Amino acid sequence: MVNARRQQSGISLLGLLFWAVVLSFLGVVAARTIPTVMEFYTIQSAVDRIAKGNPQTVPLARAEFERIKQVEYSIQSIASQDLTITKDNDKVLISFAYEKQVALAGPVFLLIKYEGHSR
Repeated sequence: MVNARRQQSGISLLGLLFWAVVLSFLGVVAARTIPTVMEFYTIQSAVDRIAKGNPQTVPLARAEFERIKQVEYSIQSIASQDLTITKDNDKVLISFAYEKQVALAGPVFLLIKYEGHSR
């Protein structure tokens, strides 16, 4: 008779709980930050569209951003006054920067700094 003990393998209950906590925390962080990333890409798209239209004056560019902001309800973190609008060789350059705080749990916040410019 061969004494063939099979050694158990797998994950323990503590290991399972540890990974469940880690994965759920990452899920909460992702669920709270993805909307801010989507807002950034919406702002970037609006800025690119305005710069492509090559507005003649700064107030026209700001008015166009406000018009786009009324249509795109996801833009909440930035106003037209926050845009830096310059001209380089008859090409309009628009840049922006803002910070977004995301509440994670209780007094814990995640600070995300966004920057962008027209292409």
